[in-house]
Amino acid sequence: MPPDSYEGEADVTADASEEHDSHEDEEPEKSERTERSKPRTVPLVVVVVLVVAAALLGYLVGSPKNPLDNSADAGFARDMSVHHDQAVDMAMEVLPKIEDPGLRTVAYDMARTQQAQIGMMRGWLTQWDLPVRGGEPQMTWMAAHDHGLGPEGSVPETMPGYATEEQLDDLADASGVEAEILFLELMIPHHEGGVEMAEAAVALASEPYVVQLAEGMVVSQQSEIDMMESMLDERR
Repeated sequence: MPPDSYEGEADVTADASEEHDSHEDEEPEKSERTERSKPRTVPLVVVVVLVVAAALLGYLVGSPKNPLDNSADAGFARDMSVHHDQAVDMAMEVLPKIEDPGLRTVAYDMARTQQAQIGMMRGWLTQWDLPVRGGEPQMTWMAAHDHGLGPEGSVPETMPGYATEEQLDDLADASGVEAEILFLELMIPHHEGGVEMAEAAVALASEPYVVQLAEGMVVSQQSEIDMMESMLDERR
């Protein structure tokens, strides 16, 4: 074989050897790149713990905190509903007996407004998952308020302005102007007691919408007191 052919074969062999060496050098580099490109996985247990923790944190931060059973909000909603109940009963009792259209309108508006507020306050209790009747005596929530109905820090013995059974019987038996006068004589102190309770709620309640309703009651019932006092003076 000619010498040139040997040299050609040697060159081919050398080239093949170099190519083989270059492939061997590339393999570790590819392996390193593959290792770096692999996604790093988080153990499933860690993922579950993180998800549960995030959900719990979101619940604690975002969940509404309802008033407690012994809160001023709940006490006001319960006791003012009872107080309103009696006002509605008195208004409905006297409405057929009233001769004066002005007083009839006042009595009707009282019954309609206070009945609507009863529904609102009892709706709150349902929303708060609380019973209509609480576990504490009536008016306990007002002990922290300077109510002027007893020693400081005491619970009022009676609901302020609440008419007695005897007074309600007298209203049921009365007629004409006598019924109008008796209604006004009972409803004025009843409203004054309602204002006292509403002012306590403004001071003690924590829910903004409870405070807002109580503030509205103070304004509207004080206005009605002034109106009824004027009507009573006209009849005396």
